[in-house]
Parts: sequence; structure tokens; C-alpha cells
Amino acid sequence: MTNAAGHVALLDERGHALVPALLPAELLDAAARSLDDRLGQAAGSRNLLAHPFCSDIAVRLKARLCGMGLLDARSVAVQCTLFDKTPDSNWLVALHQDTSIPASGAGMAAVIKEGEPYVQPPIDVLQSLLAVRVHLDDCGADAGPLRVVPGSHRAGRLDGEDALALRAAHGETVCTAAQGDVLLMRPLLLHASSRAKSPARRRVLHFLFGPPGLPHGLAWNHTVAGDPPSPQET
Repeated sequence: MTNAAGHVALLDERGHALVPALLPAELLDAAARSLDDRLGQAAGSRNLLAHPFCSDIAVRLKARLCGMGLLDARSVAVQCTLFDKTPDSNWLVALHQDTSIPASGAGMAAVIKEGEPYVQPPIDVLQSLLAVRVHLDDCGADAGPLRVVPGSHRAGRLDGEDALALRAAHGETVCTAAQGDVLLMRPLLLHASSRAKSPARRRVLHFLFGPPGLPHGLAWNHTVAGDPPSPQET
């Protein structure tokens, strides 16, 4: 297993790092059951931070990641998105960066998604964030896993042509995972996802963590802070 210092180095150099078996299967199975009734045939939902299981997982993630030196103790969870890939809802995502955040203010133009405002902040805000993808199911090579362009988080905001050129130059890494594994990634990391080739379900809870306060007159829509990690968790 890669140690904490190794994960920090991978995040800095490649923009992503996999932490194996960070959360127990029984917790994730219970969370999946609690969320199942709201999905139906939809690909997922982006505003789940207030859901009891999701807010609890956010607190657990913060404690574990702070204890490993992968997250600042002041960080708060600001978003939880559920991605649900099934045989009946087998979708793909084109190559992109995550450049919108659940926030508003400063006269910045907002897009309303599921009843909440989202803005595209200056790049310094995006660089301060960490996405944490919790795998509720095993995700092998045939389950439509995330594909990332390593190191692309250092290239700033990229238009479509530049993104494709960077992928051609650096290639992709396929991010397979087992249930309970957690993939850490910087939002500016180029990533994509293909349709699954197998009928297995692929559910991922995608959390976003950031500083409690934002510059440029912006404010988060919602936050879950959690407690600082105890000495036993560090």
C-alpha cells in the first residue's frame, strides 16, 4: 500500500491517487440502500450532502484524510454527487475538467442545477479543492471506470482542443477500484468515462472538499465541517 507521503506526492505530480479500502463495506452497502429509491433510471444526483448517510461519510472521510495529511483540518465538504451507472442507464462522459462549484455571490453568473446555483470561479479557487470519489461497488476495467490524463491539473483551464492535445501527448490512466477504495483527484484533472461493457452496477459517491471561506465574494451553498481528527485517527 502506498503510504500517506506517497499519496501526497501522487496528488501533486499526477493529480490523482487511489487510497485502498478506506471505508468499510457494511457502511457503503447501507448508504447505497438508503439512496437507491431516489435514482430510478437517472444517472445520479449532485445535491446529496444533506442526506444523513452522505453527511456521515463526509465526516468520516475528513477525519481519515486529515489523519493521513491529505486534507487540511479546516476543510469542509461542500458537495456530494452520486453517479449510478447501470445496464439500463449506461452513460458516458466526454473528456473534461470540473470547473463549476456549488456556490454563489460577487455578481458572478450562476447556472441552476437541481435547484442550486453553480458558478465557475477563478482558477485559484479550483486549485484549492479536492474531489474524493468513494466506490460503493467494485469498478473493474469493463465497468466504465474513470480515465484521467495524469498531470493535466497543472495546465490550468483548457478548452476542448487543448484538452484533446494534452491527452494525445500524455495518454490516459484507467482508474479501476474495489468497493471501499477512494480515488482522490484535483478538479482540474482531465477525466472521462466510457459506457460499461459489463452489466454490473457502478455507483460512486463523489465528494468535494474545500476551504470553509471563499475569496472573490463567493459563498458555498452548503457545508459539512465535521470534527478535527482525534490522536487515534492521525
